[in-house]
Amino acid sequence: MTSRCSLLSCLAASCILLLQTGCQQQGKLSEEPSSAPTELTEPLRKSPAPAPNKLSPRITFEKLEHDFGEVSPNSMNTGQIKFTNTGQALLKITEVGRCCGVVAKLDKGKTEYAPGESGAVNIEWRSGSQPSVFKRQLVVHSNDMISPKTYLAIQAKIVRRVTWEPNRLRLFLDKENAGCPKVTITSIDDQPFSITGFKSTGDYVTAGYDPSVKLTKHVIEPKVNAEKLRTNLKGQININTTHPEGSTITILFDVVPEYKVTPPVIIVFNAEPGKTMARKIVLVNNYGRDFEIESVSSKDNTVAIEVLKKTRVSNGYHLEVGVTVPAAAGKAKFTGEFSINLAGGEKLPVKCHVYYPRTAPKSETR
Repeated sequence: MTSRCSLLSCLAASCILLLQTGCQQQGKLSEEPSSAPTELTEPLRKSPAPAPNKLSPRITFEKLEHDFGEVSPNSMNTGQIKFTNTGQALLKITEVGRCCGVVAKLDKGKTEYAPGESGAVNIEWRSGSQPSVFKRQLVVHSNDMISPKTYLAIQAKIVRRVTWEPNRLRLFLDKENAGCPKVTITSIDDQPFSITGFKSTGDYVTAGYDPSVKLTKHVIEPKVNAEKLRTNLKGQININTTHPEGSTITILFDVVPEYKVTPPVIIVFNAEPGKTMARKIVLVNNYGRDFEIESVSSKDNTVAIEVLKKTRVSNGYHLEVGVTVPAAAGKAKFTGEFSINLAGGEKLPVKCHVYYPRTAPKSETR
């Protein structure tokens, strides 16, 4: 029995020694530098992109920029950029990207081109009414493996061939003929032209002209209906001419109002229904005339309004008004309106934007 136990003890000791030797040897191997790269010792490298097939298509444009040069305002402009399939396979154009204010299409709607075949991108756009520099970029998508997207740039300089003075009219209610000056229209390329039309907003401004007269410079004397101007303080005048690059002239006009209300809109945040909130308003006469304030009143009685204080100043008043807003009725905001009523019957409107405070939902108690 004793000899058997001794034999078993020797076997166990031998196994332990073998295990220790193996572990030590493995430790030495792991400490030695490895000649072969591993994922831990060398970062992964991206595989190179496959080279295009020798029989692949290739789109080649004769130019990547198209300059229209100088163009006239409000004119339609067209151009073309040609290309050729210089590859050895069928070229397919999948899309010509859209661009703001520019229409670009493939010539004859053709989308596929054999090797050596040529095509074109047709461009069309209308210039704006004001002098400026026009720049846009188009993108052509194709099955060209090297250049699947080709960017085309277009540009132009918008210049006037016809000029006019003044460019904008400022009219006054207290001046003869609203203080409207004469309008001078000049051809800068010395090409004679005729005036064929004169039309204004609401026919507030009119003018006489002779369409049979051709000149390089025309002077027009507008006639203003001041009473009509009171109903609309802004508008425009359109003048038509026979000049090929200045057929329509647009002149904006605005009228100095008799009264100015500051602020024109009262904003009430975190409004408390039923509580009167004070707000200040400055009211002046732009033409230096004295006037009297009779009252203030609410339109449709949506907002309760009252004058808390009124102080006369040069050409006007400083007002302090009390605003009382209605109940929210489940709404976050609403817009009301009241008017300042002057002696003589004129009413000056003032809008009122009311915002109610947000209420957090009540938590349920269990």
